[in-house]
Amino acid sequence: MSFWFLCEKDKVLDAVIACERDLRAACNLVSILSSAPNGCLPIYHLSRHRGQLGLPHDLKLSTFIRRYPTIFHESYVFDSAGTRVPCFELTLEALNLHHEELGIIRENVMDLINRLRKLLMLSKDRALPLQTIDQLKWDLGLPYDYCNSLIPKYADIFSLFRLPDDRFGLKLLSWNDTLVVSQLENLQTEDNLKNSCLAFPIWFTRGFGLKRKCMEWLREWQKLPYTYTSPYADASHLDPRTDVSEKRIVGVFHELLHLKKSLRQNVSNLRKPLSLPQKFTKVFERHPGIFYISKMSDTQTVVLREAYECQQLIQRHPIVDVRERFASMVRNGFLDRSRGLYKKTADVSRKDPSKIVRGHKGFGDGFDSELESDYNLFSEYDSDDSIHHQGRPDTCVG
Repeated sequence: MSFWFLCEKDKVLDAVIACERDLRAACNLVSILSSAPNGCLPIYHLSRHRGQLGLPHDLKLSTFIRRYPTIFHESYVFDSAGTRVPCFELTLEALNLHHEELGIIRENVMDLINRLRKLLMLSKDRALPLQTIDQLKWDLGLPYDYCNSLIPKYADIFSLFRLPDDRFGLKLLSWNDTLVVSQLENLQTEDNLKNSCLAFPIWFTRGFGLKRKCMEWLREWQKLPYTYTSPYADASHLDPRTDVSEKRIVGVFHELLHLKKSLRQNVSNLRKPLSLPQKFTKVFERHPGIFYISKMSDTQTVVLREAYECQQLIQRHPIVDVRERFASMVRNGFLDRSRGLYKKTADVSRKDPSKIVRGHKGFGDGFDSELESDYNLFSEYDSDDSIHHQGRPDTCVG
């Protein structure tokens, strides 16, 4: 039996998604700038990473950066023609907070490694393209340069390899049986586990009502045995047209969204690696009590309802606290800029020669603040991937 549900807007979860887009982009830029040799990069260099920032195509990168003077400080360099080129570095407060974040990553490195292992264990071949992992890394809590900073240290667990299409992928070398217990299994009582009847937590927005036939179908669907639909089990024998197959798909994304808190429009890239049937995304619409589809910021984002209480994650990783402090800096920076504080800072950079970074000639044609090089060359992730994942494995992340 097939049912379709119209999901009401969830203003609370929409607010979470709306705040996260700019935070994600700002945090990625923080990581990029902190790894620069002198901590300062010209705008056209930063534009090469635009594909991983998730910003709207019509938003200039320099415009975005200038919104947040509490995080980014602007100065200038000169190219070989003497043209002034905008250059950005981190404020001291942002740099200190980033160092604190790196400390938390070091303290929780095995948790991050296990998250990555579970992600690969969910895949059919225990391997994923680096491009796919890059799209998930921020929500997984992985550092921006995980390919260089983490993977080489765990050569007994992971291996980089070349895919048939000449990109690079990451393969799991060692299976761990203790990691295949899903989050759904951890939520169940002993009686439910004995009866192989694992039910997903259901949360509906206030005022959401189901017809009696829908409720009856949902109750029967919840009673389907989970032992045959574990996200870590081989599901090649399942008929994709059955409710059992659908429950397996829901189980896969329930587990994935416990590893990472949201999925965006690139979720279709996971179909083949996770052995999912065509039109698998329909489960998000058919199960609005488990998943919520937000359409904020012109992007469809899927979140797990049970993961949030109001606007707060129920299970909080230590890195969440640091990101919330970055979020506070983002909000304060936007307010400071609206009060004209940013303009005063920029004026100092232009007038005081000591604030101008020199010695960087030969950057190219030279782009001033209105002619930066983010002219959609890197607006799609695939173009970003062509830069970072076709060279040697040890330079796969820019």
